[in-house]
Amino acid sequence: MNLRCSTAVLRAAVVLALAPHLSPAQSDSVADLSRFFGRFQGAFVAYDTRTHVTLRHNPGLCARQFSPASTFKIPNSLIGLESGVIRDQHFVIPWDSVRRPVEAWNRDHDLASAIAFSVVPYYQELARRVGPERMQHYLDTLGYGNRDISGGIDRFWLGRSLLISPDEQVAFLLRLRADAVPFSRRSIDIVKEILIGESNDRWTLRAKTGMATLDSNRAVGWYVGWVERGDGAVIFAACIPTKRAKEDGEAIFNQRKPIAIAILKALGVID
Repeated sequence: MNLRCSTAVLRAAVVLALAPHLSPAQSDSVADLSRFFGRFQGAFVAYDTRTHVTLRHNPGLCARQFSPASTFKIPNSLIGLESGVIRDQHFVIPWDSVRRPVEAWNRDHDLASAIAFSVVPYYQELARRVGPERMQHYLDTLGYGNRDISGGIDRFWLGRSLLISPDEQVAFLLRLRADAVPFSRRSIDIVKEILIGESNDRWTLRAKTGMATLDSNRAVGWYVGWVERGDGAVIFAACIPTKRAKEDGEAIFNQRKPIAIAILKALGVID
């Protein structure tokens, strides 16, 4: 085991020791946040690194696994960088000239713009270049969700085989934020930088949305990330599944982030 891996293992051990409450079987605090979700049955998890307390809305749903959709762009970015498929945040994958419904996707993108505009084709090409063998290795190393890439190398996270729960999202992001994943510091720092959504002199928000339509009836929307404030952080995951994709899909797409932001404001995490 090299020094980098040894350091990462030690960091991971420390993080897990400090965060025993991330087990789905435990709940430090259960809060009724249904007023924020309206007609949706959503899940919300927040872990405070200073108090080591986890707050959950709908704990049963927090433990259920769903497709990560575009929240997988976080580990996919790490994997692309660590594998050498992508050099840095400025690495361009040219547009394949296939026009898609999202106009912002119909141009060349680098890693930074691809995550900002959630460019699915960029990350599909990234995954193809990584390949199934290396992708499986990295997911096993990360212990990410159910680690199942059988749905296809460029589709497994898009409503196919890969699944992860809100609890597991928070556990993964906690390790990422603490530099406790077995990746180089350079790869981790680049991903942290491209995840910044908003920053001021009081706090910094790093986060990613996700949305997957699983079939004609089911869909799931996500907003996951963390807020740095002072010497601590709150790691969070908001998840909104539905069995009425046709009726609810557009509303979930539009409301997943505002719902999470409203909860974070109500908790005093951001202002």
